[in-house]
Amino acid sequence: MADNKPPEVLEQARKFIYSSARLLDRMRFAYHFENGSKEQVLNALRPYQNADGGFGNALEPDMRCPQSQPVTTEMALMVIKEVEGWDSNIMDGVLSYLKGITLDNGGFPRATTKVNDYPHAPWWTTEQDGIPSLNPTGSIIGMLLGQRVRTDFLNEDWFAKNISFLWNCLEDSVPGDYHDAAQWMSFLGNVEGLEADDRGWKNWRVLDEWLAGPNGIEKNPHAEGYVHKVLDYAPSPDSYASKLIQSEELNLHLDWMIGNQLEDGGWDISFPAVSTAGHQEWRGWLTVENLKTLKAYGRI
Repeated sequence: MADNKPPEVLEQARKFIYSSARLLDRMRFAYHFENGSKEQVLNALRPYQNADGGFGNALEPDMRCPQSQPVTTEMALMVIKEVEGWDSNIMDGVLSYLKGITLDNGGFPRATTKVNDYPHAPWWTTEQDGIPSLNPTGSIIGMLLGQRVRTDFLNEDWFAKNISFLWNCLEDSVPGDYHDAAQWMSFLGNVEGLEADDRGWKNWRVLDEWLAGPNGIEKNPHAEGYVHKVLDYAPSPDSYASKLIQSEELNLHLDWMIGNQLEDGGWDISFPAVSTAGHQEWRGWLTVENLKTLKAYGRI
């Protein structure tokens, strides 16, 4: 691992976070780099939660609708996982919401048609309600399986339906893109039991072949456009995909990440934003994510 630890990376990013990021990402930054508390992060997360227990209100910056959405709730769970906040009463609402949106044969919708009534990225346009989707079901169920604090729901019918749905999704299929692969890794990495032993090995092999193939991990750090590179798949050394990445490739991408920090201290997104506000919100989120990655690999 390279010993290059330019101190200005963190210092400049701090200026960007406190000048331009939303409260949630300021608290996330403080949690990771300034001895902030998980309670501060969770308190900043709460205003995005609705009465139905799900999350909306543009927590996911590409969806500006106030109503709860499955992907926005997934993002909330990512924050809860980040600070190990599974013991928070926020989870009561989340579990109630997820139970309520579980479809008859399992699976959560990718989004609901409510998203169409507000500004949103074109890829979130939804023509029909009630269609189950691997994304974000795999990620959500995987995160819930991966924690051991809230276990009261694990044997409930709605949860079992979602696990069955995910196994069926993975059978005789391959990931379509990075977002699908993330669902596979979250679910397969946390599901346990005899069924996982019997079916999991086959799906892991399919996933490994896809990750190593032409549609998988982008190894060129200078590839442009909406592509997902080494550090997207392996944001920390203990990431599943790390086994497929050579140390030389890793260091090239870490150097690339540091070199792409902008003059204002933040990083930019690689896709069109819905609005000026959405752009800035994504930049704050991404800047914290990149700093976490650089910290995990000893670069800051």
